[in-house]
Amino acid sequence: MIIRKSPAEIELIAEAGKVLRACLDMLAEAAQPGVTTKELDRLAESFIRSRGGVPTFKGYRGFPASICASPNDMVVHGIPGVTKLKNGDILGIDVGVTLKDYVADAAVSVGIGAVTDEAQALMDVTQRSLELAIEQCRVDNRVGDISHAVQSYAEAHGYSVVRTLVGHGVGREMHEDPQVPNFGPPGHGPRLLEGMVLAIEPMINMGGPDVEVGPDNWAVYTVDGSLSAHFEHTVAITADGPRVLTVC
Repeated sequence: MIIRKSPAEIELIAEAGKVLRACLDMLAEAAQPGVTTKELDRLAESFIRSRGGVPTFKGYRGFPASICASPNDMVVHGIPGVTKLKNGDILGIDVGVTLKDYVADAAVSVGIGAVTDEAQALMDVTQRSLELAIEQCRVDNRVGDISHAVQSYAEAHGYSVVRTLVGHGVGREMHEDPQVPNFGPPGHGPRLLEGMVLAIEPMINMGGPDVEVGPDNWAVYTVDGSLSAHFEHTVAITADGPRVLTVC
């Protein structure tokens, strides 16, 4: 069941989103060669709690950390650890914040030190595919219009779209209906109505689309070992068009 949010509820999600965006900006700056993802996780938890929030991911279905930190060929759901980031890595950082019982969810991919032109291009295209998807978040469009915007842009640039992982509704819970795939034809799927709030999250691979879950039963990797990038925003459908809630 798709739960539409009132204007007051959207404001509460936006409050959580402001904390989340400030946290992501802090983590992106802190993600430097020699830093471990576990250190980033500690920074994130401290930051979120200092602002009255709760790290949504911590304990969710047993997940042991406050952020997902996914380097290089790891698509999503990386558990922070003691391995140090290296010059040339790319790192997906995914964060959820619960504040006043409402959830915001967002992610960025960042380059560690100096990255290759190819890695930067992958991140740029993934971020742009998210922007194009957000443009489709308008009343009376359909979920498939969001999906098609991601797929058509990513594939036009020679990349592939992960098909087994999707975006989702968000609000009182981190994962709500509807699912928001990053592929598919336009004009299909649930109609977008005022008050819907969606976490839109393109996951784009430099190689093929196939992924697999690693031995920890959390981290998801590209099957062919190619680089992957991930960007995400929480977006409200309003009468005035899309409103991105995970901004400062």
